[in-house]
Amino acid sequence: MSAELISILVLAVVFVIATTRSINMGALAFAAAFGVGGLAAGLDADGVFAGFPGDLFVVLVGVTYLFAIARANGTTDWLVHAAIRLVRGRIALIPWVMFAITGALTAIGAVSPAAVAIVAPIALSFAARYGISPLLMGAMVVHGAQGGGFSPISIYGSIVNGIVERENLPGSELTLFLGSLVANLLIAGIVFVLFGGLKLSGRRGEPSPAEQGSQQDQKDQKGRKARKDEHELKEEPSGSRLTPAIGATLAALVALVVAVLGFDLDAGLSAITLAVLLSAVWPDTSRKAVSEIAWPTVLLICGVLTYVGVMEEMGTIDYAGHAVGDIGIPLLAALLLCYIGAIISAFASSVGIMGALIPLAVPFLAQGEIGAIGMITALAISATVVDVSPFSTNGALVLAAAPDVDRERFFRQLMVYGGIVVAVVPAAAWLVLVVPGFG
Repeated sequence: MSAELISILVLAVVFVIATTRSINMGALAFAAAFGVGGLAAGLDADGVFAGFPGDLFVVLVGVTYLFAIARANGTTDWLVHAAIRLVRGRIALIPWVMFAITGALTAIGAVSPAAVAIVAPIALSFAARYGISPLLMGAMVVHGAQGGGFSPISIYGSIVNGIVERENLPGSELTLFLGSLVANLLIAGIVFVLFGGLKLSGRRGEPSPAEQGSQQDQKDQKGRKARKDEHELKEEPSGSRLTPAIGATLAALVALVVAVLGFDLDAGLSAITLAVLLSAVWPDTSRKAVSEIAWPTVLLICGVLTYVGVMEEMGTIDYAGHAVGDIGIPLLAALLLCYIGAIISAFASSVGIMGALIPLAVPFLAQGEIGAIGMITALAISATVVDVSPFSTNGALVLAAAPDVDRERFFRQLMVYGGIVVAVVPAAAWLVLVVPGFG
């Protein structure tokens, strides 16, 4: 049996053991990376650690540290109240607001994980407070980020369009952007319906000041209720009063956005630096924040991605891609490439996968039987919508950012949802974009 097949079988065993024995999958993956890397690939420790996602480790630690401080000093509660007032108490609109914000951030140039790192903690804090499914809110954030992720000025769009130009393939920036946007909008709509979004339509949060004023003119009973609600709101300092600590934390969050989007600084290093500054000024509210960093999630994600790095070093990814490219049936090869992109991207860099798969598609695209524009758009969609997987950067950020949840249960939910997306979306994208021969 080849080393590449061994690495795939071991990954499957890791999944089975972690699921049936409740062992942290990251720890298992580290052990598997050590065993497979050393025995099957002849890698030393340095070769195994070459796949360790140091940048993602810092992002997960830094962002969860900063938002643990924000939760401790009441900033997330303040933001939740502000969001409620912004939509005049209509809770059902909040998931779509989060979708739009992350989409706008990536469309204007934010890297998708950076946008998710900024928005997800706020969105999931809101979900925890008002009983919204964390899976619904997390999926809306991730799909929003991917919906805007292929605009002509975005990072993903620029990279894919650059690859297309380098390979001398026909391309359409507008088709790529709109294809991804429409796909993610449709998926977000389905998720909204299936995971309780419609039930939110009759619910309201805090009344806006205008609504509070109108309530005073209603019947005495409603007036008393409104005054009681207003009194309770005033009694909740973290929800209504802008304290110095909350003001400074809000400034830190704005600084994080500016640092990442305006100056292209690393989101993790920026977040951890801002968290340390807040801790130095307000040590009492920040003391427990370090213990609230999502360490089990960090271990899980870093372990799995280290093993995937070993697989890449062994050539497993190229092995699978070339095996598909040699099939000789263009439509079938196109479908399999979409599935390979989706499956691998659920554990690795989406852009990195596209950078490998698009060149592999060049030979049969050159035959003219497959439309290049439709194929590239289908590959882009297949390789990015799966970022809801808890093993991808975006999914990991959502998992780490969710407060007051059973993380093992939420992890399984994300994994099942990610699996459904992997199973359904590549085939749908292939059927709509590749089979008709667009481009």
